[in-house]
Amino acid sequence: MIRLKTTEEIKLLRESGRLAAQALRFAGSLVRPGVSTLEIDDKVREFILDHGAYPSPLNYPGRPTDPRKPRIEQGCFPYSICTSRNEVVTHGIPSAKEFLGEGDIVNLDITVCLKGYHGDCSATYFVGEVSPEARHLVETTRKCLEAGIESAKEGAFLNDVGASIQDLAEAEGYSVVREYCGHGIGRKFHEEPQVLHHRDRQGPRLRKGMVFTIEPMINQGVWKTKLLDDGWTAVTADGKLSAQFEHTIAITDRGTEILTVCDD
Repeated sequence: MIRLKTTEEIKLLRESGRLAAQALRFAGSLVRPGVSTLEIDDKVREFILDHGAYPSPLNYPGRPTDPRKPRIEQGCFPYSICTSRNEVVTHGIPSAKEFLGEGDIVNLDITVCLKGYHGDCSATYFVGEVSPEARHLVETTRKCLEAGIESAKEGAFLNDVGASIQDLAEAEGYSVVREYCGHGIGRKFHEEPQVLHHRDRQGPRLRKGMVFTIEPMINQGVWKTKLLDDGWTAVTADGKLSAQFEHTIAITDRGTEILTVCDD
């Protein structure tokens, strides 16, 4: 069941979305050749805690523990953000042994829980100078997110979002990941509806009060993925690059609002 949010709830989601965007901007400032993905995770976790929030992925879907002492719990995500580099499509696990290198691309996916509500966003960053092919993939993926948001209007069908993303991606010679999708969000990190980034069933009409993420994952090669033995990290089936961008949006009286933006 899709839970429609009240005006007051959207106000709280706007606050959590703003903080998520600020944390993402801070995370992006840390991206450089030679930095480990665990170092980025450590600093972003402290940023989120210092702002009175909790990093939603930490020990998800397990029970929150002391966020300053993250622990690996069987079946639970062990760190505070997802760091997905190059061929990693989503849910990359930060590591002290994984260092960003010149020419890499890396997606940083950040969700915060503030005052009981979640805000979720991500962006793919260039590490130093990247190839023209990598740059075009990343820029196209950002445009795919923008196209999806543009299609997400009250009265439209949810499928319109996925269709607009798929049309743009395939026109540039790329494929759209089908095994992972966007989602409703609120007091729960993941709620209905599932937001597919490709054509599928018509889906529900978009209504005022709906809040959800759009987060297309676009691959250079085939759309299929495979899951690594850690149970979280998904990589492209053919080892080619993948990129992703994400916003949390709300359908409101004033139209479609992007919640995961900074004040400036």
